[in-house]
Amino acid sequence: MTDLHYRSLSDVCRRIKSGELSARQVTQAMLTRIDRLEPELGAYTRVTAEQALSDAERLDGERASGKPLGLLHGVPVAVKDLFFTRGVVTASGTRVMADFTPDEDATAVVRLKSAGAVIIGKTKLWEGAFGVHHPDVRAPLNPWSSRHWTGGSSSGSAVATAAGLAFGALGSDTGGSIRFPCASCALVGIKPTYGRVSRYGAFPLAETLDHVGPMTRSVEDAARMLQVLAGPDPKDPTALSDSVPNYAASLSGRRADGLAGLTIGVDWAYVSSGVEETVVNTVREALAVFRELGAAVREVAMPRSAAALIDGWSITCGVECARNHAPFYPGRRLDYGLALASLIEIGRAASTADYEALEAVRRAFRSEFDHLLETVDVLITPCMPGLPPALAAIESSAASDGQGASFLTFTAPFNYSGHPAIVLPAGFAASGLPCAFQLVGRRLAEPTLLQAGFAYEQAQGGATHPDL
Repeated sequence: MTDLHYRSLSDVCRRIKSGELSARQVTQAMLTRIDRLEPELGAYTRVTAEQALSDAERLDGERASGKPLGLLHGVPVAVKDLFFTRGVVTASGTRVMADFTPDEDATAVVRLKSAGAVIIGKTKLWEGAFGVHHPDVRAPLNPWSSRHWTGGSSSGSAVATAAGLAFGALGSDTGGSIRFPCASCALVGIKPTYGRVSRYGAFPLAETLDHVGPMTRSVEDAARMLQVLAGPDPKDPTALSDSVPNYAASLSGRRADGLAGLTIGVDWAYVSSGVEETVVNTVREALAVFRELGAAVREVAMPRSAAALIDGWSITCGVECARNHAPFYPGRRLDYGLALASLIEIGRAASTADYEALEAVRRAFRSEFDHLLETVDVLITPCMPGLPPALAAIESSAASDGQGASFLTFTAPFNYSGHPAIVLPAGFAASGLPCAFQLVGRRLAEPTLLQAGFAYEQAQGGATHPDL
């Protein structure tokens, strides 16, 4: 099967369960592709080949013995290197944690393994999940255009998935870190409702903003991974106790024209202010597809309080980040890159009043946005204000002042509020760069986002892959 690496996670899992493929065969094929392309693309911080093959053989034995098989049985997936992996270094993109080897797995990793996933490696990320890669780290290359941004902080997870070096990957999102790389690399990404997926064992950037979610090449694959990841966790006091619906089953047999009754909200002032025309047109074209699928479109007004959250994100993130890095900073200041050090300094300088003022705005925005979602089912927005920027431009900006507030316009408000969002690939611009848009839903309304995304994906004809 020459195109095995670009088959969907769901398709490969079904073939392994049927016996058409073996987990070892698939894992070995993926490792062979990694050997060929990883030296150029640089998605991984480490590939766990020996353990992956051992796990694959064990999973094949479980199938042969008739044991129940999980939703990810035998499929190689990648894990962002801030999720603890027992016995495997978890450096979080930093120098200060370069030798940290956890003695347990993060809850998300436990759940991937329990569902039969083969963990094939740990992927690169921005230093501490913020701003830019550590100066010691060679940044991954976007498989669609090596001269353009991969997005971040889950850069390696995106490159591995888009390039066919994994069938899906685990990411985290504090201000757009799942959504930016998925938009930049033509992937589906989900930032779930805050607390829907446990954060236990994920080294935090900012606990009240951090979300854990899947990065995949299709909506069905995202639904499968989210199904596995979601649920209560006594180790994480912020994990929600609500029961988990069957995300994957909700897509089964769904007609591509089945969005009658869905209402999509759009705030054209929010969508277009400071946004490249190509991105605005992507939203317009997506809405045209949704209308053809039976959805209604209603104009709404984004709460004005969002602006304060966008501007203040670095304070909230900085205060919480400074607490998390207190064991290392400022004692090991020289081991930090400029971007992360600058964020920590913002947090150290911020007053309690500054932080609490933003918490009050967070509460107001959450309430106002909940009210908006009483009138529509989902809100459509861009993910980024432009197409993936040139590497030189984005890295220069990140190194000088962290993430600019304008870049967080469509992402940060929903990290504050905890509402779920899905990013969907939407074809390509004339330049060949990926286009994307975002849908944001009510809290715990991931099924609605997945169903809308699945209908859109089916209408568009499915995934496109880079020629590598």
